[in-house]
Amino acid sequence: MSPDRTIEPREVPLGGLRGLKVHRTLPSKEIPLIGAWCFVDHFGPTEHRMEVLPHPHIGLQTVTWPIEGRIRHRDSLGSNVVLEPGELNLMTSGDGVSHSEFTEGPPGEMHGVQLWVALPDATRRGPAAFEHHPDLPRVEGEGWAGVVLVGSFAGETSKATVHTPLVGVELRLQPGRHEFDLDPDFEHGVLAVDGDVTVGGRAVPHRSLEYLAPGRARFALEVERPTIVMLLGGEPFGEEIVMWWNFIGRSHEEIVEAREAWEALAPRYGHVEGHGGAVIPAPPMPHVRLRPRVRRA
Repeated sequence: MSPDRTIEPREVPLGGLRGLKVHRTLPSKEIPLIGAWCFVDHFGPTEHRMEVLPHPHIGLQTVTWPIEGRIRHRDSLGSNVVLEPGELNLMTSGDGVSHSEFTEGPPGEMHGVQLWVALPDATRRGPAAFEHHPDLPRVEGEGWAGVVLVGSFAGETSKATVHTPLVGVELRLQPGRHEFDLDPDFEHGVLAVDGDVTVGGRAVPHRSLEYLAPGRARFALEVERPTIVMLLGGEPFGEEIVMWWNFIGRSHEEIVEAREAWEALAPRYGHVEGHGGAVIPAPPMPHVRLRPRVRRA
């Protein structure tokens, strides 16, 4: 397994070249997944609106967590939900789903994280599903408070559906040092959401993700001012995945098939109401064969 290390973010436009800018830490070249967490985008704070037209997914779950701002989620299952800060949207793609995400209401600050979870082979071809969780478990200790998005932490368990052992928690820290218990069978990542943080004695810059290898039963966070971090973790994902655009599969051929189905507006992805038929087209396939993402460190 990889030793602890800091993954620096890269800036990516969401929904096109003029779209909302996000800072992406997973997947990285060295570490493609943390548990089944395979995608970490941090957006904002910004007044740039989120305007992401309908697009497809296979083989994954989307986990949307706004810290500031409201997001309207529509999908091909008929869901039409306004997501508020402190609430969780969890969409399971199964063999195919499509959705859109747009800032709701007047201009204002947007801030949050968009996460993906890779589905294991046993459940990745199941039916699509959507969950909206307005009331999540809350935990607290001296100088800190948390919300459990998925899995279990500090004695509380989220009702959000997971398909592999996972944990996802937002932690709001007051200045000082804070210690937390971890599942030693999990690998973890700590995302510095709104400021620098020290993780186990290592300085982690704002927007970076600190990777923690399995075997740790406890760790410490230190901050100099009130700070938000995301703690993500899970049992190491034992399956090789091929990840391209919005698809997670197991082979190049499967990704090609999924792309062709989207371009043909195949029934497997359904239809998202409210956009007059507009969708995000799939980009061209690369001129090389897609290969599984491999841990290089």
